[in-house]
Amino acid sequence: MAKKDAKVVDLGHGVGRRKTAVARVYLREGNGEVIINGKKIDEYFVCASDCAKVNQPFAVTETEGKFNLVINVYGGGIHGQAEACRHGVARALVSYDETLKPALHVAGLMTRDPRMVERKKYGQRGARRRFQFSKR
Repeated sequence: MAKKDAKVVDLGHGVGRRKTAVARVYLREGNGEVIINGKKIDEYFVCASDCAKVNQPFAVTETEGKFNLVINVYGGGIHGQAEACRHGVARALVSYDETLKPALHVAGLMTRDPRMVERKKYGQRGARRRFQFSKR
């Protein structure tokens, strides 16, 4: 059995983040196939809106079906992972072609969403919830 000497060439690379989810995105030549953690996109993200989020940067830049994506994502929940993938895809497209950045920026896809879960403080029940006050 002969080994393949064909080397995989990444056209662009991007790291996307949202809450505690981190996605590493590799942009390759192809026909629009998306692989996330070794599974096809519709197997990994069951919800159609999450699949649409991942493909949104392609719709904004009108590059649907021109690239394949290989994404490694971990941390957070399913919706946070989908938005991390979207951020990573936008960054990967910009690393491939710098002229796509203005369109992605106007659509709000280049900005990392800074909202995080507020931490629980000591002496409290939660992040903001206090224990019930008793005067006597």
